[in-house]
Amino acid sequence: MDVNSDFNLFIQLHQPQLLSSGVPQIFWKTLFEKLTLENFDSGDTFQLTQIDYGDDERDPYDVIFQLQIKLSQGISANDPSQIYLVDHAWTYRVDQAKSQLQEHEGLLQRMCSIMGIPSSQSKEHLVNAVFEESWRYANTYFVANAENVEDRVPVWYIMDEVGSAMQHSDTPNFRMVPFIFLSQNITYSLIFPIKDCEFTDVITRNFVEKDHSDERNALLIPWIYTDLTHLTFKHLSVTPDYFLSGHIKESLPVLENLNVPKANGFKKTFKVFSEYKFIHEYLTDANFKLVDNEEDADILWYTSHFKAFEQLSNSSPWKFVNQFPFEYILTIKDLLCIVCRMKNTDDFVDMKTLQMQPKWLPVTYNLNTEVTQFVSYFQNREAKNMDNHWIIKPFNLARGLDTHITKNLNCILRLQTSGPKIAQKYIEKPVVFARSGIGKVKFDIRYVILLKSVKPLQVYVYNNFFLRFANEAFSLDDLHIYEKHFTVMNYNEQAVLKRMLCAEFKDEWREQFETSWDSVEKSITSMLKEVFECATTEPPPCGISENPQSRALYAADIMLAYDDEQIIPKLLEINWMPDCKRACEYYPDFYNDIFKLLFLEIENNEVFTKL
Repeated sequence: MDVNSDFNLFIQLHQPQLLSSGVPQIFWKTLFEKLTLENFDSGDTFQLTQIDYGDDERDPYDVIFQLQIKLSQGISANDPSQIYLVDHAWTYRVDQAKSQLQEHEGLLQRMCSIMGIPSSQSKEHLVNAVFEESWRYANTYFVANAENVEDRVPVWYIMDEVGSAMQHSDTPNFRMVPFIFLSQNITYSLIFPIKDCEFTDVITRNFVEKDHSDERNALLIPWIYTDLTHLTFKHLSVTPDYFLSGHIKESLPVLENLNVPKANGFKKTFKVFSEYKFIHEYLTDANFKLVDNEEDADILWYTSHFKAFEQLSNSSPWKFVNQFPFEYILTIKDLLCIVCRMKNTDDFVDMKTLQMQPKWLPVTYNLNTEVTQFVSYFQNREAKNMDNHWIIKPFNLARGLDTHITKNLNCILRLQTSGPKIAQKYIEKPVVFARSGIGKVKFDIRYVILLKSVKPLQVYVYNNFFLRFANEAFSLDDLHIYEKHFTVMNYNEQAVLKRMLCAEFKDEWREQFETSWDSVEKSITSMLKEVFECATTEPPPCGISENPQSRALYAADIMLAYDDEQIIPKLLEINWMPDCKRACEYYPDFYNDIFKLLFLEIENNEVFTKL
């Protein structure tokens, strides 16, 4: 074996990872050797000790184990041999964690030992206790460029007894970083000294490698509790740069070039290029003809994001496209919440109820930029004994992926490290729907929205809304049970998918509720109108741009909640290119009606409501 050749290959594969993780170059050769030999030799240098608190009751923040240097001569931070592999005792995804603990007794007992949880309790209690405590021990990674969306869901891991015993310090003597050994596709953690250590020194690392600040104090709460209730919990104002960050730059149309044909003009038939198979199956109106070539089309209906609005306005000013410039301000969760607050610039908060405006938007914080404000709000609610269940959502994943419900602040703060997230107040008093043989379940309502014009604002809703139901009776417990707390069942082959037309739902509503559906729907359409007014108040990048070539279809997901005795809508999210299979199956003229509204100027009041 050519060791030098193998080492050079190792460096070629891993140098970007080593540099980004800040692993000093003096350790690289030793790391290669230990990985190759699977050499876990930390026991030669460290000893694991358990702290005995005697008869005193242990505080939840008290240290259970610690690592100490056992070499009488100590160690030097400049010694190339002082890098160690740490194995991972448990690797999991959050939604599978409890079931894994339930199924594997050895894993459950090992986690209890690592976390200092007495094992002389019921299995159910131990599973819950380990899961709640795990956030003080868990670390995470995810594959950012994975092709399959499910593979982008973060992976969590808890290190073995050695790694889990490393304690926090503001002035640490070691660092710990995750490391993927690419040739074997195995993930380890690496620990190495950043200071010289003497015999019996306790090994520590910095759990939050940020400058000292209120934000750092907030993120350290899982290990060092800090009361932040005195800090403001009002939302931060954002600059236009925030709306642009992380997004491919879009060009704006040249408005003076545009002369889009009207239906009552010389165009009799519009040629449609579509990437969506249900348009091919259900767009049957004689005024529209499907074509296979984009160049021949008058209407471009894409399922991928379109950005070249300037080019389109220059080269094909007569064409339509099914997107508006900067519409992502509605369809990406962190931006949607900012946009929805644009009419409430004073950021009013009722200090008695801690209710924010608008009421139809669940209180939402950006955990990337507002973690300090969120912690203050959480702790202020806690001080008032208010409900503190939150739903944590990634900015830009759909289908409920990597979405979690919890009232555990430690959990929320650790989830923050696994990618951009919002924390949104979970609706603790939803309007629930009685299902025969099941009980009262959560449900949500999807409205299809058509944006025809920004200036003037022309927005319509499709009158036939769509319903999704949970499969288990609602209660504020068992937060890990998907079919109790979520309503999206069509991506789970094992789940029962309850189907109900909106006409049937209205009949059932009259039987189950005293409030008339007409009054509820009026509040929903009023809310949706306000959303689009907010979305078109500011010029791009903070608002949707005017473009006569653009037409668009969105879906708004809404829940109903009790505010005292009143039923009010709550906006959950707005989706771009929603799945319209069910709409076509329920209402075969779905796309015929929509295309006639958007492109032929035919407003059918029985089918659409103008906002």
